[in-house]
Amino acid sequence: MNDDIKFKTLPELYKRILPALKSKKKELKRKGLTYIHEEDIWNFLKEFKWTGSRNLDLGMIVNDIFDINENQLNEYVKEEIMKHHRKISNEEM
Repeated sequence: MNDDIKFKTLPELYKRILPALKSKKKELKRKGLTYIHEEDIWNFLKEFKWTGSRNLDLGMIVNDIFDINENQLNEYVKEEIMKHHRKISNEEM
């Protein structure tokens, strides 16, 4: 009997692991990292931990969420904020 849970789409997987992402977000909030959101954790892991990975199971994914390198995640989020939200506008007034 095969107990592996298969996901057809990334949104389906994201929805399934959202409770773990929310739990990690709460933990980070208690540590003062209030600006990190669930999607930040997901994007960081997707870009840096799971790139090129095949056959990840649900347990491995959840484990990665809770064992994330918080310093690297923090730097990643800060860089993303700088790239997308904090640009000086040089447009004419």
